[in-house]
Amino acid sequence: MITTIIVALIVGCIVGPLARLILPGRQNISIPMTILLGAIGSLIGSFVGANFLGTSGDQFSFWGLILGTIFAIVAVLAYGAITGRKAVR
Repeated sequence: MITTIIVALIVGCIVGPLARLILPGRQNISIPMTILLGAIGSLIGSFVGANFLGTSGDQFSFWGLILGTIFAIVAVLAYGAITGRKAVR
């Protein structure tokens, strides 16, 4: 279980910036916040994968990575919607 959490956090540090690159337009989000949102998204994706899709937490799961990316994108979008965007001139 602890291995799953550690791997999800490490993958999240990579997935967060990738999710930000996938999103169109400019986001006014700092790099540390992007990494944090990626880690949170990856943890949620791993949780959903383990509990609802039946993936094992002891090994690498392709679906866990996909779900982590999706949840990281959702987290970056939600953070951008909550904090708002500044006008770029």
